[in-house]
Amino acid sequence: MNILLLGSGGRECAIAWKLSQSPRLDHLYIAPGNAGTTAYGTNLCDLSPMDFAAVGRAIESHDIHMVVVGSEDPLVAGIVDYLEQHHPQVMAIGPSQGAARLEGSKDFAKAFMLRHSIPTARHMSVTAENLDDGLAYLSTLQAPYVLKADGLAAGKGVLIVDTLEQAQQQLRDMLGGMFGTASHTVVIEEFLHGIECSVFVLTDGNDYHVLPVAKDYKRVGEGDTGPNTGGMGSVSPVRFADAEFMAKVDQRIIRPTIEGLRAEGLRYRGFIFLGLMNAGGDPYVIEYNVRMGDPETQSVMPRIASDLVDLLEATAQGTLGSTTLDNDPLATATVILTSGGYPGQYEKGKPITGLDQVEGSIVFHAGTAINGDTLVTSGGRVLAVTSRGESVEEALATSYKNAARIHFDGCYYRHDIGFDLTNNA
Repeated sequence: MNILLLGSGGRECAIAWKLSQSPRLDHLYIAPGNAGTTAYGTNLCDLSPMDFAAVGRAIESHDIHMVVVGSEDPLVAGIVDYLEQHHPQVMAIGPSQGAARLEGSKDFAKAFMLRHSIPTARHMSVTAENLDDGLAYLSTLQAPYVLKADGLAAGKGVLIVDTLEQAQQQLRDMLGGMFGTASHTVVIEEFLHGIECSVFVLTDGNDYHVLPVAKDYKRVGEGDTGPNTGGMGSVSPVRFADAEFMAKVDQRIIRPTIEGLRAEGLRYRGFIFLGLMNAGGDPYVIEYNVRMGDPETQSVMPRIASDLVDLLEATAQGTLGSTTLDNDPLATATVILTSGGYPGQYEKGKPITGLDQVEGSIVFHAGTAINGDTLVTSGGRVLAVTSRGESVEEALATSYKNAARIHFDGCYYRHDIGFDLTNNA
């Protein structure tokens, strides 16, 4: 089987690593990929996942049997619908454009949760037309205040504000174009107190498998301080996501979500990301994503013992219920190495050394490129160092030992990933 994987980040590198292990894979193409994905297949460096016609030409020229969509932008733009219409012979892994609104519109996602009695925070959607109502609604909430751009904003559309005055001003700024068209509608949310985790579901629209649960760390500073980033690390499993908690997640969130999609005629054959808050032992949905998360994927993929190609084929064909998912009992931990200054301004093109000295870890590439014969940085999040262990603590120790062996100018990483889940917490 020839597979085309769309994307270029650490998530796609981890998926490529897992796909490459299948004996059923003939050739893997990654578009556009990065310097690390070349170890698992062929990069189509000039192919943009947002150029649907070009994706179609690549399908024909490389005799592609399956397309796995890694990132959210092409899903929200409707690539699965395009493939179903123009290349129906290809198995497309991802939701329809209608179903992708679960991530593409937070207003839609909140309304969906209300329709299907899925637990989430109290909220209100605000536009320029009902700004005064939004300002008044903020005054009914307790600090801190959560403001979310309705549309995709490259992971930067969520603000958590400490005072009412700041929140009201930020609401005006967001509606005024702070995040472009993404914040023409803003969702105000009640702040939920608790601890987060990420639950990933693979579904064919009827049946589903729950993948290993992970937890990511979004803030750039140690102790969860500083600005939000795309993610500074992740661990799996998550200690508090025990059988009792996951039974609640299944009953209250996963089943109603899949049944709700089916009831509304929204085709969904792919991954669902549930960003959850454990608030006093009860799960609440913070957000939906319609693909795997980053950097959680780097911790989840090494814990999947089953053949991913088999699972994805069954997903596309609607036969997932006849498959089993086997998970590795070992824990995993991922530490992200970033460019200095990230998530703000940072420089690119810094030579990377020390990868040849890594032992006992997998290094997934994210923001990397080849300049001549030299591996260099090309993004904010550069590398993900992932390790296995009998415990999260053991896996973290290995990841940190190897992270210290990798060097590039301005390299930064948090030294406390998993701090709230380990035996020392």
